[in-house]
Formats: sequence, structure tokens, C-alpha cells
Amino acid sequence: MPTSQDPKYLLIGVLLRPHGVIGEMRMKVLTHYPERLPKLKTVYLAPSPDSPQVTEYTLERVRMHQEYALMKFKGIDNRDIADRLRQLVVMVAVGDAIPLNEGEHYLYQLVGLTVQTVAGETLGTLTEVLETGANDVYIIDSPQYGEVLIPATHETIISTDVENKIMVVSLPEGLLPAR
Repeated sequence: MPTSQDPKYLLIGVLLRPHGVIGEMRMKVLTHYPERLPKLKTVYLAPSPDSPQVTEYTLERVRMHQEYALMKFKGIDNRDIADRLRQLVVMVAVGDAIPLNEGEHYLYQLVGLTVQTVAGETLGTLTEVLETGANDVYIIDSPQYGEVLIPATHETIISTDVENKIMVVSLPEGLLPAR
């Protein structure tokens, strides 16, 4: 259920440069579901994900080219006009986002969770998610240990309860400094 703190849009990419002469734009893909991009009908462009200046664009088509998405917007019919969109972020409305499978969460839902060990010790608050190649890394602001980096693996993350804002973790030996 959406709350007032939930974002209106989710980031799916960044426009890099025009591709060809008919107004297509090359987009760096930032979504975990690039196979769904060709089904999009509407996206929202802005200077940054948290910008109040958001403009709705209708897509004529989206196709994948190497690791990039090529987007053709309605009304953008030449390279010069397309070039004005360079470096804008591409977002979808939260309501149009891909439904998640059970046990999956959007990254924005994790920030602010209280992180506890399986033994019941409160480590601190999850403040940021680093997306790395192998697995994400959660940054925990801990009053007791300072900044703690936790690998987001099935072995480490035992449970995530976004409604009650609690994450339970089983930390690898040696992750925390000795007391």
C-alpha cells in the first residue's frame, strides 16, 4: 500500500545521446527488468530522480541494442531535438512499475529500516543501498559500530518486513569490529 513517503516515479534509465537521425535516444538501462521496456507506453523524463520538473513522454517504440535501450518518443523526429534530452533520467510511474514477486522489495522501501541481528541486537538504520555487480551492499548507520556494510545475500538477509520497518540479518563472522 503506497504511503505519502513513497516516490511517485521509479528510475529505469538515463538518456545518453541520440542514436541515428530519426530521433531515437540511447538509454543506459538501470532497471532489473530490461525485457519489459519494449512494452512501455509512457515514461517520465527529469533532470534527476528527485526533481520536481517531470515531463511525461509517449513512447513510439523501445528496442534493445547491445546493453542499451533505444527509445523513440512521439514528436521527437530528428537528432537535434533528441539531443536536447541528453542526460535526463527516465522513470516510470510507481503504479506502472513491474509487480514484484513475493519477498522482493523496491530499494526505496529498504532505506530507513531498523536492522537487527538474529540474536536481537539492534545494529542501526539502513541508510543506503549500493548496487554492485555481484550483490547489493546495504549501508547501516550504527551508533555502536559506525558505518557497517552488509552484503545483501540470502545467507545474510534473514527477513525483511517493510510494514514494520525491520530487517533481520545473520552477519558473517568478523564483519563487526571486536568489542
